[in-house]
Amino acid sequence: MRLKAGDKAPNFARPNQEGHIVQLANFSKRGLVIYFYPKAFTPGCTTESCDFRDRHAAFIAAGYDIVGVSPDPVERLEKFRSKHNLPFSLISDEDHSMAETYGAWGVKKNYGREYEGIIRSTIVVDRNGTIEHAWYNIKATGHADRIASSLCIP
Repeated sequence: MRLKAGDKAPNFARPNQEGHIVQLANFSKRGLVIYFYPKAFTPGCTTESCDFRDRHAAFIAAGYDIVGVSPDPVERLEKFRSKHNLPFSLISDEDHSMAETYGAWGVKKNYGREYEGIIRSTIVVDRNGTIEHAWYNIKATGHADRIASSLCIP
């Protein structure tokens, strides 16, 4: 089920790229931008992650932390984060339970083939744990700029 503005954000407890458990409660004093991407090191996911990296300072200044979520294992996330100098945590969701809870897992089509996987999505949670915005089936290129614009971040 997809989330919408006004819904309570589901809690999560998942390992980041260093194996440390990250929870929604860790971000209770700030807003949080959670972006779901299918696979580290693929062109679209790299573009999207680097765009968030490049806008990171502006998001932080506006009161928002950023986390990326994918079904990649912790070790792959650490390599991805390191290679691209990503200044935010990447969360491993190998069993895709977090993606399911956030509505970012479902049936996809690619070249006529149907399969289940991550639906590229971004969820913005306010400091009170309420969904501020939810976007699904987004295009990777330029997405960080569109999120910033929606949140009135210069």
